[in-house]
Amino acid sequence: MSAHHAFAALLGGFGLAEPAAAHVSAQSANVGAYTSTAAQVADNHMTPAIHDGLAERDLLPDVHLIDSGYAGGELLVISRNTYGVDLFGPAREDCSWQAKAGEGFDISGFTIDWDARTVICPQGETSINWVPWRTKAGEEAIHVDFAKGDCTPCPVRSKCTRAKREPRQLTLHAREVHDALRQARAVQNTESWKQQYALRSGIEGTISQAVRGFQLRRSRYLGLAKTHLQHVLTAVAINLVRFDAWLTATPLAGTHRHHLEQLQIAAAA
Repeated sequence: MSAHHAFAALLGGFGLAEPAAAHVSAQSANVGAYTSTAAQVADNHMTPAIHDGLAERDLLPDVHLIDSGYAGGELLVISRNTYGVDLFGPAREDCSWQAKAGEGFDISGFTIDWDARTVICPQGETSINWVPWRTKAGEEAIHVDFAKGDCTPCPVRSKCTRAKREPRQLTLHAREVHDALRQARAVQNTESWKQQYALRSGIEGTISQAVRGFQLRRSRYLGLAKTHLQHVLTAVAINLVRFDAWLTATPLAGTHRHHLEQLQIAAAA
């Protein structure tokens, strides 16, 4: 991969759409759509741009299989409401120490009454402050405070907060985002979810083909403009090779296995 540009195959993910006539031949040939952007641009910043590009060509999928870099609570909502696309990929887990402890004191252990704008903690105490605000990224959030008089004498305080004097505080996403994340986290460990997400191996294969067959990680030129052009031409070349393989009925190559993995399989046989 170039030090200057990041290259995403099939616009960052593998798309599933109802196969309209205009799409059939392209899907059969495993043709991809691609984008190239400066390497410092975060993956999730590209998701709306990716969908804009697909929408212009009437190629938006019903379900877009993505890796976690292209997802996020806000994007789950934006993609569904703006583009009619369901993002399907690993939702980012709650990384708080309370969630890692698994004792019921992370956000999922609190009862949120969105209409009353209150939160009830696992011990039954009700919050006293509910303050909407925006993060530095511009996302809607809600700051929640509990009363010091409730938290200070609480017998399970050490499981809920590490603050020495202050009561428990929470930061919530906006309601629609909160619900979308909760639903995504609830299903991503099921077998049916894993089976569907396994389809995304096709895009990993595309990236592998670009790296191994087209030396994508090596920039032949200096400068962003030339590097971007190299990526565009590489994408065209991949699609041409795939069209040729489809037209000539060339069988798919087997999965590449590291020689140590091959030895392990042989030893287990």
